[in-house]
Order: sequence, then structure tokens, then C-alpha cells
Amino acid sequence: MGTETMVRTQIAIGENSYLLAQGQDLGDLERRIEEAVHAGGRFERFVVVGDREMWVLFTPHTSVTLSVETVEIDPRDTGDAGEPFGDFFGG
Repeated sequence: MGTETMVRTQIAIGENSYLLAQGQDLGDLERRIEEAVHAGGRFERFVVVGDREMWVLFTPHTSVTLSVETVEIDPRDTGDAGEPFGDFFGG
């Protein structure tokens, strides 16, 4: 039996990179980033691996790259920001 896999998306914003949690609507995130840039800048939210919610200010000067890869399934990566894992206390 083969290893189960999932598609993982990485977003690079400037010099920082984040792995997006499962369940993110990439088309919607792309649209919101483009709208924020066209508006001159705005904070947008998304959930990263670890089920942590991020707020990022996107401006016309923000460099953004999205990339995808196939990886082994991480059962902790549910995309539920209400139940993050890996807190400061090792949870």
C-alpha cells in the first residue's frame, strides 16, 4: 500500500515563507491579495500549517509567490485555526 499524499501550498511574502494549511481557497486568496494591492494596501488573513491564523499587509510593493508540491499527509494539518498545534508549551 502506498503512502498517502496531499498537495501543500507555500506562500512567499517578501523574504518570509509560510506553508498554507489544508482547506485554503487559493483562488479566493489570490483574488483578495490582488484587490489589496489595487487598493493601495490592506491586511488579509489566511491559515498556515499549525492551524495558525496570519494577518499580512499586502501593498503594491509586496512580492508574493505561491507554489505547490505533493507531500506526505500530516494528520495535524486540518486548517482549523480554532485548534492550533505546536504551541509554546510543546502541544
